[in-house]
Amino acid sequence: MPGPTKMQPILDMTPAEVQAGLRSGRVFLVDVREPAEYAAERIHGAFLYPLSTFDPKALPNDGDRLLVFHCGSGKRSQTAIGLCQQDGLDHHRHLAGGIMSWKVAGLPVIGIDPATGRPREK
Repeated sequence: MPGPTKMQPILDMTPAEVQAGLRSGRVFLVDVREPAEYAAERIHGAFLYPLSTFDPKALPNDGDRLLVFHCGSGKRSQTAIGLCQQDGLDHHRHLAGGIMSWKVAGLPVIGIDPATGRPREK
């Protein structure tokens, strides 16, 4: 019987790497922020799995796509990775600096237009 699998160290991905992965369809981006944060602004294509109710077993097993976690600044995404690894799941990629680094890189987010309440890219 083989021994336990050694988990990979956390891999920091840049905004450009994550964006390229989203565009190519190779990345499944997991946003572990809370619903109010996600509603206020989000990265197009990110799926919400809040850390407050996070269950690693609820994550999709999406074949060839890489699961990449993100949050506001990178701390909660690392916590989510730790929870996955405690459950024996070898997820280890995250957007370094979170959505803040994404915005600093000049990449778009979807927010709410306060005048209309409709989503808009900013």
